[in-house]
Amino acid sequence: MSRYEQVLNELSQSPATWLVTGVAGFIGSNLLETLLANNQHVVGLDNFATGHQRNLDKVKMAVSAAQWARFTFIKGDVRGLEDCQRACAGVDYVLHQAALGSVPRSLEDPITSNATNITGYLNMLVASRDAGVKRFVYAASSSTYGDHPALPKVEDQIGRPLSPYAVTKYVNELYADVFAKAYGLESIGLRYFNVFGPRQDPHGAYAAVIPKWVDAMIHDQPIYINGDGETSRDFCFVANAVQANLLAATTENMEAVNQVYNVAAGQRTTLNELFALIKEELSCNGIVKEIPSALYREFRKGDVRHSLADISKASIFLGYLPTHSIKQGMRVALKWYLEND
Repeated sequence: MSRYEQVLNELSQSPATWLVTGVAGFIGSNLLETLLANNQHVVGLDNFATGHQRNLDKVKMAVSAAQWARFTFIKGDVRGLEDCQRACAGVDYVLHQAALGSVPRSLEDPITSNATNITGYLNMLVASRDAGVKRFVYAASSSTYGDHPALPKVEDQIGRPLSPYAVTKYVNELYADVFAKAYGLESIGLRYFNVFGPRQDPHGAYAAVIPKWVDAMIHDQPIYINGDGETSRDFCFVANAVQANLLAATTENMEAVNQVYNVAAGQRTTLNELFALIKEELSCNGIVKEIPSALYREFRKGDVRHSLADISKASIFLGYLPTHSIKQGMRVALKWYLEND
C-alpha cells in the first residue's frame, strides 16, 4: 500500500475539517471531490474570478448526498481579511489554491496579480495563524525557477523571475518561511508544473495549452504554437497534484514541514510532441478527422524555455508517487473534455 493509499484510508476513518480556497477552480474542485469522497468536512472559499459554479455542480453530482452535506461554501475574496478569517474558523487544514494564474495575465495586469497572489496570500497566512490551523499547504509554482538553466529543476536552485506572476509565487515561499520562524505556522509549498485534467477551462484569453488545443481540434479551430515547438514542459495530471496536497497536509514527518516540493510527473514533453499526442488520443477516442498542422508564431514573453522536475524530494519526504504519466492523464482528461464539450 502506498503512502497516499494509507492517508486516504486513515482520513476515511477519522474525518477532519479542511479549507480549500479557490474551491470552484480547476484544482480546487478536484481537491473538493477527493476530500468529500473520503468523508471529510470541507469549507470552500471562492469569488468566481476564475472559478465556476459548474465545477461545484459537477462535484455535487459525483459524490453522495451525505458527502455533499459536509461541504460549506463561502463566497468571498482572499483580498479581504474578514473573508479569510471567516473561512478559517474551526479548520484543521488549509489547502490554499486561490490565485490569479497565467504569466501573460500578470504581464498585462501586474497590480491585480499582486493583490490576489501576495496580499490575498498574506491574509490567508494571518487568518490561518490566528485560527490555529494544523497546517497550511499552498500552491507554489515552477515559474519560481525563472532563468535558472539547469535540468531537472531541484528545489534549492532557482534563478531570477521572468514575470510578475513568478515574483508573486516566490514571495509566497518567503512569507511562508517567515511565518514558520516568527509564529510557528507549519506550512508546505507545492511547486506545480503545468497541471492539467478534468474541469480545466479551455476558454478565455489565459486558457492553458492542453484544454485549449483539445477544444480547438474538436471544433476545427487553428492551433498556435509559441516559438518553434521545441519548448518543453513537465505536464502533471491533476490527480498527482491532489495526492501531493493530501500528503503534505497530513505528513507526520517534521523534517518534511516548512519546505517546498516539486509536484510533477518527472517527464519532459515538447509542444510538438504534445500536439502529436493529443491528435493520437483523439483518434483513439473515435475523433477521426484531418487536423491541420499547427501554426507557429513568436515566443511568448516571460516563458521559460524548458521545464522538467526532479520529484525525488517529494518522494523521499512525503511519499509522493505520481499515479498518472502525461499519456495516462491525457486519456482521462480527453474523455472528460469530450463528454463535457
